[in-house]
Amino acid sequence: MNLAILPAYIGILYGNSLSGICLAVFFLLSTALFSEPSGLSDMVINTGILLYPLLFGLTRLFKEVKLIEKIIILWVVLFPSMLFIVLVPKMKGVRAFESYSPESLLVTLYLFTTLLLGSLLVYFIETAWDKVQIKDKMNGISERFMWESKKLEQVTDIVQLNIMSMNGRGYVTELNEFMLKLVHRHYPDFTREMILSRPASVLFGDSVDKQTYAQLQEIFYNKQRSNAKIKCGSYTYQIYTAPLQQGTEPPDGVVMIVQDVTEEEKIRTELDNVERLTLVGQMAAGITHEIRNPMAVVCGFLQLMREKSPVELDSYYQIVMDELDRANGIINDFLSLAQSRISDKEEVQLHLIIEELGPLIWADANLRGQSVEFSLSPSLPRLKLNVREIKQLILNLARNGMEAMDAKGVLTLETRMNGNKAELMIKDTGSGIPQDKLGNLFAPFFTTKNHGTGLGLSLCLSIAERHNGTIKVDSVPGRGTVFTVAFPFEAEESQAG
Repeated sequence: MNLAILPAYIGILYGNSLSGICLAVFFLLSTALFSEPSGLSDMVINTGILLYPLLFGLTRLFKEVKLIEKIIILWVVLFPSMLFIVLVPKMKGVRAFESYSPESLLVTLYLFTTLLLGSLLVYFIETAWDKVQIKDKMNGISERFMWESKKLEQVTDIVQLNIMSMNGRGYVTELNEFMLKLVHRHYPDFTREMILSRPASVLFGDSVDKQTYAQLQEIFYNKQRSNAKIKCGSYTYQIYTAPLQQGTEPPDGVVMIVQDVTEEEKIRTELDNVERLTLVGQMAAGITHEIRNPMAVVCGFLQLMREKSPVELDSYYQIVMDELDRANGIINDFLSLAQSRISDKEEVQLHLIIEELGPLIWADANLRGQSVEFSLSPSLPRLKLNVREIKQLILNLARNGMEAMDAKGVLTLETRMNGNKAELMIKDTGSGIPQDKLGNLFAPFFTTKNHGTGLGLSLCLSIAERHNGTIKVDSVPGRGTVFTVAFPFEAEESQAG
């Protein structure tokens, strides 16, 4: 029995053209060197070389068909070769099977054994190859799954959302870095491993009251979409949940997105307060505007009564007139403070405004026995200002400074550039302002004067803010006070000439 032909044929059918040719040449050489009896005719018989063209022609078809069809193709080329090996010696008169009886049974057994072994070899090769392919596919799927998992983890860590997932029992199964930082806000000692080993309700259970805890419990175990807002200590959180569902199966957990809305809640509350204060301010502005009409009538009748009254009553009329003027000034300041419209601005040099006010400021200072100094920077740019409002701001701050000083005090008006801001500083050498009063200095109706209205500095702050500017105050008791007004300017604005 010559069964070496089996692996040779199967190897040629499974291999490519080059490997098939190499295997065929190796088989021919091995047969020529080691087969008995030797000779060219025996080599041709034992190698089945005459069927090699058919064998190479079927290799492509062999790789594309199923197992049963592969076995049939192998039989197609194997059966003639084996039959040829058996019958040719008989045709030559060689008694190859004399020791066996009957010869036909031996031939049949030989052919059947060869075909059966060939079928088994193909079956085992296909089975092993399928397992290798399945293993390769599983490795590929596993690698893709790992990559997709890492990619999803990277995405959840990049997106600035606090994300956490839980299983059906309420245990945390995963959380991103932002959620971990949020948990550390309330539990600094918690590690990721500790969080993943306990129910989600435990994470917040110690930080909230019973009502909020019950609300959290409902959120954690509710396997439906939900949107709830809870208080946790001094923080407010908006919690969004959605069920984790696989196909038609019931939800087996939820994914949770937690958003810190503490600042938003504060801003919303402040906006509500601002809206109420704005409404009150509008009503007050309307009321004060209407008050001016009867005050004008009162002033007119007082003028008539003064003309017809004795001269000795003039001082009394003067006191009433002064108080009415003072009340009218308070109303004007209040209306200016309540003004919320955008100021009309023009590009102007701040030094020109100060120079126009110079004589008026000098006159007020001379009446008080004080002096005024100006230190104006030549590099100050032109600014977009409302001239009337800036004059009012400068006069208010200058007169406040003069009122805070005794005789021989010095008031200094200085300008300078500080980064991208032009600054106006008004300094006095007065008694200064106590530190405990600096915080309320710009609050409406707050004053440190005996006869002040408390609206002057509030009005100054309002004017500065309408110019996108700021006012800063520095005061040292016994040495004086400095008010610094900063106005922003852009690089493309015209520079001072």
